[in-house]
Amino acid sequence: MNGRSWKIALVASLVLNVFLLGAIVGGAYQWFAAHGAMTPALAQQRTALRFAAETLPAERQKAFIDGLKSARREGRQFAREGREGRHEVLRLLAAPQFDRAALDAALARTREADSSLRAQVEGSVADFAATLSPEERVEFADSLKLRGQWREPQQAANANKAPQPAASLPAASEASSESSGE
Repeated sequence: MNGRSWKIALVASLVLNVFLLGAIVGGAYQWFAAHGAMTPALAQQRTALRFAAETLPAERQKAFIDGLKSARREGRQFAREGREGRHEVLRLLAAPQFDRAALDAALARTREADSSLRAQVEGSVADFAATLSPEERVEFADSLKLRGQWREPQQAANANKAPQPAASLPAASEASSESSGE
């Protein structure tokens, strides 16, 4: 090989190495970006009601999950009725002729099915809480503040939002009128 072919081989090798290095760095960036994005998603998944007994001993956790499964199994018919009711509501809303009475009846059936299912699940939670010691019940209640339908808004999630003026909040204006004796 003469000097010119060495230079061409060197430049080609340099270009190939730069390309490979860019691909490796880009792939690593994509992997870390995807891995970092999944971490909050995993944290959000822990807000389901089934994780409310997480702070309790393993046998208590199993009893809670078994009770929830049982309540949901018994409430399958209500869940089916609620799902069918929502489909019916959407069908009535999309119908060429709007039938308010039929829509109201479908909404009432759906609401009743949803309420019945919720009552069964809540009854299961209450039955489980009745088996706990007072200390365990306090832990369970604290955990329910973070999970399920009793979940309270988290301060960290709301910290970036601008506070609403008290006048725009209906509950605040009602509370202030009640406290002032109006």
